[in-house]
Amino acid sequence: MLLRLAYLTMTTTFSFLGLLPRTNRDKEIEILVLRHQLMVLQRQVTKPVFTRADRLLLAGLLHRLPMDKLRHLALLVRPDTVLRWHRDLLRRRHAAASAPRGRGRPRTVRSVRMLVLRLARENASWGYRRIHGELAVLGIKVAASTVWSSHITAVG
Repeated sequence: MLLRLAYLTMTTTFSFLGLLPRTNRDKEIEILVLRHQLMVLQRQVTKPVFTRADRLLLAGLLHRLPMDKLRHLALLVRPDTVLRWHRDLLRRRHAAASAPRGRGRPRTVRSVRMLVLRLARENASWGYRRIHGELAVLGIKVAASTVWSSHITAVG
């Protein structure tokens, strides 16, 4: 979907660049022709189907227009629908940004866990506090409770 949106953005950008050398009269004629074709299609198609990318593009382009101008445009959907799409877009963006991340403490790195097990195996008389101290000397920051839980599995 992201690739399709990027494709639509690029094609729209290039079509806008193609409008630069045209005169205002040529652009107005093209707009009238496109509006007429849109009216012909509206008579033939009962209900158009918009993809998610289509909705995003229309909502992004049309949400800044005032409602009275939106009502005068020849659109395939009602202006209220475009505004609803824009609200949904903002709601999803906010929901994604405020979604809770993973719960609890992150997992211990496997190499640190293996080092704790190795130290416990090679030094059977050491307790978890001593192993925790040795890891601190080595510059490895890990909670003592993590060392204890790993140490229990090695001893037990």
